[in-house]
Amino acid sequence: MSIQRFETGPRMSQVVVHGNTVYLAGVVASNAAGESVTKQTQDILKTIDGHLAKAGTDKSKLLSATIYITDMKTFGEMNAVWDSWVSSGNTPARATVEAKLAAPQYTVEIMVTAAK
Repeated sequence: MSIQRFETGPRMSQVVVHGNTVYLAGVVASNAAGESVTKQTQDILKTIDGHLAKAGTDKSKLLSATIYITDMKTFGEMNAVWDSWVSSGNTPARATVEAKLAAPQYTVEIMVTAAK
C-alpha cells in the first residue's frame, strides 16, 4: 500500500495518506498567531480544510481530532468556532487537552485524522 506525503520537510509532513486514511500534523494558526482563541481556531480550521482537500477528502469524513489549548478557560470560545465548523452528523471522536504549546503566540493546536 502506497504512502503519499504533502508539504514534507526535514522534520515532518503536514499531510500523510496511507490507504484510505489521511493523517494531519498538528496545525497552529500561521495567519493569526498571537490573536484571540476565536481567530486562531478559525485560521486553523481553514488550514485543515485545505489540507484535507489536497488529500482528496473533507471535514465530513473526520475520524478523530485532538485539540490542544493553553488554557481550559478558553474551551468554550474554541468550541463555539469548532461547533460552527464541524460537519453536523459527522462529528469525530475527539479529545481536548490543556497543554503548553511550542511557542507562546499559539494558544490552540488541532490534529485530525480522516477517511478518504
